[in-house]
Amino acid sequence: MRSFVAGQEAHGDAEFAELALGIDIDLFRGPLKPETDGERAARQDAARDVLVDLRAEAEAGDEIAGWDALYADALTRTVPFLRAARDYQPGAGEAA
Repeated sequence: MRSFVAGQEAHGDAEFAELALGIDIDLFRGPLKPETDGERAARQDAARDVLVDLRAEAEAGDEIAGWDALYADALTRTVPFLRAARDYQPGAGEAA
């Protein structure tokens, strides 16, 4: 089965969500693969700019932009958890 959003074909769940919501999940959450400090800084700067724009549009009365801003902001808070889970090594904590 093929999925289309706004006339564009979505290849996979992540692309469907991106097309439907207008949010690049990796921009806010971060990629699920390692990135350099420079790549991370550039991605976070771009995400902050997009979030500022979304919030400004929401304050101007765009309800969808407001919901997108809330979703994007929530995605930014998932990064530490994902990194911690990915880098977790049993028995390597302070209590060990």
